[in-house]
Amino acid sequence: MEINASNLMQEMQALKIEAGATPFEPSTRQVTSDFGQLLQQALSNVNEMQGAANDLRTRFDTGDKSVDLAEVMIAGQKSSIAFEATVQVRNKVVDAYKTIMNMPV
Repeated sequence: MEINASNLMQEMQALKIEAGATPFEPSTRQVTSDFGQLLQQALSNVNEMQGAANDLRTRFDTGDKSVDLAEVMIAGQKSSIAFEATVQVRNKVVDAYKTIMNMPV
């Protein structure tokens, strides 16, 4: 299977533009989102990414010519990174909970 370098470069440029399109700017506005709600949205997003990666992997395995290996590998890596980030956030929340519970009253 041949990987088209120009398509790969175009996708990388699009990701670069997408990543740079919303620079982080500190804000003084009040945050009104609930942490639980944000966490639920993040978990839903990770679940969707894993489902999409599994769908691409299945389509590639069954011989779908519209799905190339690079697309499957990128989707798999994106879902893996998102899952690892979610696990790290969970670990930090558990550590914070343990620290708070061990504080003297």
